[in-house]
Amino acid sequence: MAESPTVGELFKAKTVTDEQVTALVDAVLAGKLDDRAELAEGYVLDVAAAVKASAFATAVLADEASKPGARRNAARTAILLARAEKA
Repeated sequence: MAESPTVGELFKAKTVTDEQVTALVDAVLAGKLDDRAELAEGYVLDVAAAVKASAFATAVLADEASKPGARRNAARTAILLARAEKA
């Protein structure tokens, strides 16, 4: 069985748009970690699990002294590295 693609791979394939990734990042920064976020073509992502799977993103987001740009980049990287699942 083939592994699920990462959100980054779906982004490169233009299956997921920059607007969709930005919306997920904005949701993370706003503290809205829904169970699953729908992506294009029947893919879903567990946003909370994606962030928790990245020790770096978890540390940056938990540190109140982190600059907004660092927080945004950490959340975006965690999302792009996460594996999407077929809905």
